[in-house]
Amino acid sequence: MDLKINHLQHIGLPIVNLEISQPFYERLGFKMVMHSTFMHEGAEGKVSMMKREGIIIELYQMPEPELSCVKQRKDGRIDHIAFDVSDIDGTFALLKKEGFTIPEEHPVYLNFWEKGCRYFNVLGPDDERLEFCQIL
Repeated sequence: MDLKINHLQHIGLPIVNLEISQPFYERLGFKMVMHSTFMHEGAEGKVSMMKREGIIIELYQMPEPELSCVKQRKDGRIDHIAFDVSDIDGTFALLKKEGFTIPEEHPVYLNFWEKGCRYFNVLGPDDERLEFCQIL
């Protein structure tokens, strides 16, 4: 099979409250480029496409009663979204200064790639993990 994939199109992220999650991603420099609603089992959900340069994240809020299942579900949820950065220490200092929740005390080294990488996570409103990673 000669499957051609051009690039990552977007990452879909189920969230609990769009009015809380959208401003969180705006603080990280994402802009809302599309907002809409959708029908699911006779009820209306909400979606916003958030874009920063070539990265698009789809934030979608399921209609009630689906809403409460987002934090409870164990499968079908993205573990983390990783953003490539050139200055891990500067990025860590900036996001810590801006008050983001960072579970790590400092960027963590992993023996990945040829020379390793360093990363840390930021927790979002629904406990989603946003990884910031520098490949060394």
